Amino acid sequence: MSAASDTTFAVHAACIRGVEAVPVTVEVSMTGSIPGICIVGLGDTAVMDARVRIRSALHAGGYEMPRRNITVNLAPGDMRKTGTGFDLPIMVAILAISGQIPKAGLDQCLFNGELALDGGVLPMRAEVPYALLAREEGLTLVGGFSSDHVELEGVTATFLEHVGDLRRGAGESLRAFTNHASALTDGHSHDSLDFADVIGQEVAKRALAIAATGGLGMLMVGSPGAGKTMLARRMTTILPPIGESERQEALRIHSVMEGDVSRLLQGERPFRSPHHSISTAGLVGGGRPVHPGEISLAHGGVLFLDELAEFPSTVLQSLRQPMERGSVRIVRAEGAYTFPARFQLLAASNPCPCGYLGDREVACTCPPYAVERYQAKLGGPLADRIDLMLDIQRPDPKLIVEGERGLSSKDLATIVKGGREFAAQRRRRRVDSGRGQCAGKGIEGAIAPFELDARARCSLLEIARRVHLTGRGIVRLCRVARTIADIEESKEVACEHVLEASMYQGRSSHA
Repeated sequence: MSAASDTTFAVHAACIRGVEAVPVTVEVSMTGSIPGICIVGLGDTAVMDARVRIRSALHAGGYEMPRRNITVNLAPGDMRKTGTGFDLPIMVAILAISGQIPKAGLDQCLFNGELALDGGVLPMRAEVPYALLAREEGLTLVGGFSSDHVELEGVTATFLEHVGDLRRGAGESLRAFTNHASALTDGHSHDSLDFADVIGQEVAKRALAIAATGGLGMLMVGSPGAGKTMLARRMTTILPPIGESERQEALRIHSVMEGDVSRLLQGERPFRSPHHSISTAGLVGGGRPVHPGEISLAHGGVLFLDELAEFPSTVLQSLRQPMERGSVRIVRAEGAYTFPARFQLLAASNPCPCGYLGDREVACTCPPYAVERYQAKLGGPLADRIDLMLDIQRPDPKLIVEGERGLSSKDLATIVKGGREFAAQRRRRRVDSGRGQCAGKGIEGAIAPFELDARARCSLLEIARRVHLTGRGIVRLCRVARTIADIEESKEVACEHVLEASMYQGRSSHA
């Protein structure tokens, strides 16, 4: 926005709201009354403190503070503004309106940055949302230099080292970031996590490959030391690289929370493992100001809940709606916030408080009522949204001592890739043939898209009667069987696929 008159000037800025940058216009007006700076527009304490930092930075940069009454309006005036990022745009507008720097090119920039008292421009926080907004508005992003700068396609980002440089004009004082991030995008991982390191758990590896292929939730129940956490932490090594759309959404979220984005730049999917003492706001989002939770930080990746039974029931049940919608909506007095939350759920738990119920070597010492209360947390509405449940036994010590190796991450990633490609082709064929539009209603209509053959339907009916499956349980079993058939590149779900799927239902088959 250009100057409206000789006594007013405006520049582009932005404010973080949730995980998005919202445009803000910084308007400055000068009159001849009592000298001072008045900031209006619902700014918080950090915004109001900008007056002190601006005065000191102007002096350090060799500028004069105009002895005029300066009014700063942050528009729109009905939206709360937070943070120190308004320091730079306010100072630029004051210098431009007072004629101390050239105005040319300022209307093509989006300014954001905190000022140091010596006139330096500090790195901006949550850079990615500002960069995406600048791209949408066709502007050049201007802030302080950051060694963690993230390069995004179509974004022109520059930095200003010191406020004194602005005397040369926007075209001369702003510097472009060098492509230092190229080393992070070579696709090589920082660590060497591999499923080959997990010994004696080939059935669990197969189940995780099925879960990864179909994007299915999975719960592992077993004694301490069985390898549940080791298995879960290697899940992202077999998932395909994150897509560009999901990557930008994840970068936006992690940038707002000031998290490490180097893995995302490599194409790796996020892996989040919150402690069981986490609050509901920490898991799904909330607080003041409203911020995303762990389920949004896991967007596009894996959310691993270790010691599932130790999580408060209210916290676990808050996952139900985000898992179904792929997003979380938080409503506050100042408005509603929507955060993306499409993640794959992995969970692990002991079978009882002492952890040894059903163990082949160590006896369980828990009284029956304690076991019943503990396992009740593994059921309920959340369990209906977990597709696979597998009992994990401790591996034979002989396998560990002899160093036997099984399926590696590379082997499992090949299985996952093939299964996903076949599933995508199958869905396209179904849509092209028109069968996707005539599934019917009720449970029969819910089963039809899975394409079970006659023997598979008979096996499904027998299993459902034997273990008293509900309608949701039947659909869940069909979903797992369909994924297994995709891995085997079978057009129809066969009897053996249903039987294998029933192996991975565990206690949840009684839901």
